[in-house]
Amino acid sequence: QVQLVESGGGLAPAGGSLRLSCAASGVAISGTGMSWARQVPSKNVEWVAGIYKEGSEGNYANSVKGRFTISRDNAKNMLYLQMNNLKPEDTARYYCVTDRTGRGDYGFWGQGTQVTVSS
Repeated sequence: QVQLVESGGGLAPAGGSLRLSCAASGVAISGTGMSWARQVPSKNVEWVAGIYKEGSEGNYANSVKGRFTISRDNAKNMLYLQMNNLKPEDTARYYCVTDRTGRGDYGFWGQGTQVTVSS
C-alpha cells in the first residue's frame, strides 16, 4: 500500500521560506518520478515541480522557477521542496505525488500540507 505523508507546511511571510517534506512508504521513490502539485479551493490542480527517477535535476512550473527546488533522498525514501522568496500567490495545499514522467503524469497522492503566505 502506497503512502505519501507531507509535512512542513504552515504560515510564512512574503519573501520567507518553507521546506516541505514527503515521507514515502510502499513505493521506492528511486524507481519512479515524483512531483509536487498544489491546489487552491475552487481551482484546478497546478503542477509545481517534478523530478524524474533517473538523475537529480528538477523540472519546474514557470511560476516557481528560480524560487523552488525539488530534491530527494533515495536512501531515506524522502522527497523535499525548498520554497524560497514565497509570494502570497503560493498559498495553496501542496501535495506529494508519484509521477511517471516527473512532469504531471500523476499516480498516488498524499493528503497534502497547507502553505499560507501572508502579504
